[in-house]
This record gives sequence, structure tokens and C-alpha cells, in this order.
Amino acid sequence: MLEEAIYILKMIEEKGYKAYIVGGFVRNYLLGIESNDIDITTNATPKELREIFKKVIILSDDYGSITVMKKNVRFEITTFRKEYKYLDNRRPEKIEYIDSLEEDLKRRDFTINTICMDSKGEIIDYLNAKEDLNKKIIKTVGNANDRFEEDSLRMLRALRFSTSLNFSLSDEVINAILEKKHLLKKLSYHRKKEELDKIFTSDRALEGIKLLIDLGLDKELELKNLNKVKCTDSLIGVWAILDVIDIYPFSNHEKDMIESVQKALQINNKDPYNLYKYGLYINSVAGLIKGIPKKEIAKSYVELPITKRSDLQISSEEIMKELNKEPGPYLKNIYEEIEKEVLYKRLENKKEDILKFCKERYN
Repeated sequence: MLEEAIYILKMIEEKGYKAYIVGGFVRNYLLGIESNDIDITTNATPKELREIFKKVIILSDDYGSITVMKKNVRFEITTFRKEYKYLDNRRPEKIEYIDSLEEDLKRRDFTINTICMDSKGEIIDYLNAKEDLNKKIIKTVGNANDRFEEDSLRMLRALRFSTSLNFSLSDEVINAILEKKHLLKKLSYHRKKEELDKIFTSDRALEGIKLLIDLGLDKELELKNLNKVKCTDSLIGVWAILDVIDIYPFSNHEKDMIESVQKALQINNKDPYNLYKYGLYINSVAGLIKGIPKKEIAKSYVELPITKRSDLQISSEEIMKELNKEPGPYLKNIYEEIEKEVLYKRLENKKEDILKFCKERYN
């Protein structure tokens, strides 16, 4: 990955421009953490970059960046810039391309995200960020109140970095969050959910949740059940406890799973019919929330005589023939009763036994 990034830097430099790896990749590189994508900063403009890279995946000319893919690695390449007057505490109204790396770094969010690497692999640290990295502390670039007023999402990013990296927030950052947290209400639920998902899936998710509560962000984020989250092994499980599908954006599939987990929380997750109805995953998530070991639920699931309707050794045609009836809604009720009888092992999953049961029960 680093080799590909160095290659891209040299491609840009060969055309007479400056280019550096910046941000999360360099931070993680110094911490010994793997990264999934790489940010590059350069004095080349998006127009000039498109002349260098013929296959541009995403254009963001308004914010001075392009995105390219190389060997399945995502590279976002952004032009050195200054930003002026932020709109809705999120986006700059105007940007200006500049030729200074140091000035570009001064507009960024946190010091630990300002460390750069050049095409020789050498580290560039204009803002003495390595010291903050060594101290494991989250500090803003410049005044924290100003940074959060410019972009309120930075408050959640601060908590996310604190959680995932096991870093402390500086006193200035904590005080600024307490003063500016009301601005989170203006932030889109989509952006809030993106950051919350990263906090909830962190290895230290419970510490992140505690930090959200301690700073009072649960109220600003409308997460009234946040203090009820005790297990974070499943993101769907966390959102099921939070119960905010009417507020935050979820896909239809996510909504279905969240609602199923919420129903499964009210039932016995080792009961054969409940396992059959909601499946292993949903019952396991609900079980984890309730403190039931996953292996217990898995053991009960493995012992089920059937896990889906097609496992039954009978067909609708055979039931109708046995009962001498035409198709109708009655079949649904018969199937449900057969399923329960088989699942509770009161009826063997054999065609002759099921047909006998149907004849005695419904004729």
C-alpha cells in the first residue's frame, strides 16, 4: 500500500508539483496500525491532476480533490488550500488554492492528522504533532472552539479517534465540546450515524459510549437509551437498543434486522420455534444483549429438526390431496402447526406421519 502511494507521489512530482501522504495513513503508520485508504495532498490543482491520472473515480472540484483507485486501494488527492466562512457548521463557503503545505495543514482538524510523508519516506511534522502522538492526546489545530464551530462533525471525530486509538482528549477539546455540542443538532443524521457506527464497532466501544454520555452528547444526538448499551458485539444490536430507526437513516434490510432483534429481546432465544422463526443470527444478537452465551444458542439451533419450511418432508399438493381440498389460506395455518409439532419433537418429520397428523387434525 505504501509502495503504491509513493509511486503516486512520484507521478505527481515528475510533472513538477509537490505531493505528500498526509493524515490518517501516516498517523497509523507511526502507530503500527493498518489503514484502508490513503490521503495525498499536493499543490497540483484538480484540473492538473486529471491530466496526470486518466482514470479518476470521483471528482470533487468544489473542494479541490479527486479520488483514484490503484490496485484496489483508494487514494484521495487534495490540493493545498485555505478555507473561508463555513456554512451550517460543516462546509466552507469558499476555498482558495495555495502553494504552501504548512498553510494547508493549519486548516485541518487535529494535530495527529497533520503529519506528512514525502516520496522518500521521510516524515514531515510542521506542527509538532508527533509529540501529541507520543503523549496519546487529541488536540485541535488551533483554537478548539473555532474548529468545532467551523465543522461540528469534528466533535464526533474527536471522540472516535479517542475511542479507537485509546487517546485522551485535551482539556481544551473537552471544554470546547461542552460549549459547542449544541451544534450537533444541525448536523445531518447520516453524518452522525457514520461516526457513531465507527465508535460502536471499535474494540473500545464501551469506553466511547461512556465518553459520549459523560460529555452529554447522548442528549444532543437523541440517543436516550445509550446508557442501556452494555454489549457492543453487534452493531445491529446496539442500534436495536437505541431504538432510533424513526430518526436515523437505515436501509430497509437494517430496519428489518433491528426490528427483529427488538422482538427477539422479548422472547426465549433458545426456544425451538423462536430459533426457527427468527434464525440463529437474530437470536444470538438478542441473547448477547441479555447475557446468554452465543454457544448456548448455537447448540440449541443445531439441534433443531428443521431450520426452514422446505426442510419439511411434505408438499402443499400432498396436504391438499390428503384433505381433498383446493388451495386456500388454510394451508398457512396447517404449515405453522406442522412446523411447531416437528420443532417441539411431538411429530416426526416424515411424510407418512405428517399426512396422518393432517388427516386426524383437519378432516
